[in-house]
Amino acid sequence: MSLRDLARELYRAQQQVERLEKLLLSASPEEELVLQGELQEAQAERQQLQKMLNGRKDTSPLPRKF
Repeated sequence: MSLRDLARELYRAQQQVERLEKLLLSASPEEELVLQGELQEAQAERQQLQKMLNGRKDTSPLPRKF
């Protein structure tokens, strides 16, 4: 996956987390449990994508000195 694709997926994941957090604020107690589970999954996906993106940005064959 290219760096651009990773960045796009990370943005999508961040939007999903924000959407779920907003829904959670106005959720009923029954919905809250379901949304908590979805939010945890979305946060885990976002974190994984962030790590992948950071790893792709940091792997350079030659050190850069400016």
